[in-house]
This record gives sequence, structure tokens and C-alpha cells, in this order.
Amino acid sequence: MQLIESLIASTLEYGKTSLELAKLKALYKTSNLMSSAIPLAVVIVFLVFFIFFISFGFAFWLGIILGNVLFGFLITGAFYGITGLLIHFFMHDQIKKKFGDYLVKQLFK
Repeated sequence: MQLIESLIASTLEYGKTSLELAKLKALYKTSNLMSSAIPLAVVIVFLVFFIFFISFGFAFWLGIILGNVLFGFLITGAFYGITGLLIHFFMHDQIKKKFGDYLVKQLFK
């Protein structure tokens, strides 16, 4: 009887330890993912601002060349619209796969 009680106590202790280990592993993976995502997000924000200001300048420059600033903005907007559609229709799956692979790689790191 004492052997069974000892076995049950050991099993319960093993279960608690396994649960605690799983929590710690989840916390580690979450913190690892976030610590790699935050610098990436900062770089993306700076790239977005860079592209925004370059596009703004290009639209004004093109508008001055064409004689109407509105045309420069329309052409720049059309460029981004067409580029976005091309990316959506031809590269959507590849981008989704790359991003998914990145997340899985970070989680299993």
C-alpha cells in the first residue's frame, strides 16, 4: 500500500514538474519571438517612412515635370496600386510561406 502511495505521489510530482517545464518553455519561446519581432518592426517602420517620403518627393518632382502636381500623385498612386495587385496575385503565397517559415523557425529556435 505504501508503495502505491509513493508511486502516486511521484506521478503527481512528475506531472507538476512537467507542467511547470511546459510553461517555462512557452514563456521562453514567446519572449524569443517577441525579442526578434520588435527590432524587425522598428526596421519596417523606418522603411515605410523612407518609402513614404521618397514617394512624396517623387510625386512632387513628377508633377512639376508634367506641369500639374496632381498628375505626379496620380501616377505614383497608380504605380503603388499596380505593384500591390501584382504582388497580391503573383507573390501572395510565397510571402505567406516565408512569413510562416520565419515564425515557425523562431518558435522552434
